[in-house]
Amino acid sequence: MHGDEDRVIEAFCGFMSARGWSVSREVDHVDVVAEKDGLKVLAEAKGRTAAIGLDVDTMFGQLLRRMPATGPSDGTRFAVVVPTAAVSAVRRVPAWVLEDLQIDIYVVGDDGSVTAP
Repeated sequence: MHGDEDRVIEAFCGFMSARGWSVSREVDHVDVVAEKDGLKVLAEAKGRTAAIGLDVDTMFGQLLRRMPATGPSDGTRFAVVVPTAAVSAVRRVPAWVLEDLQIDIYVVGDDGSVTAP
């Protein structure tokens, strides 16, 4: 795993844990699985890279492969977790796609702060 991706994942895990979520890393090829009160979030993360657009596209592909064959289910959401530098690449995905597929965007600032949807 890349250094900045580790930073992004650690910040996200800390953010979710502080809000009462049980957090596990690297579960069934998913970067982070968070659970709380019968809800589940499956998250893929990327850090700053030289080819951030390509890496964001790869991240979305990874997330799509983790989705159930039967479509979205109650209580499960998906998330992408990215540094501020990747926000413009993430925003290339139309909002309706993110909404229909129940994908949330979490942004990790350079200072480690996390902005939630």
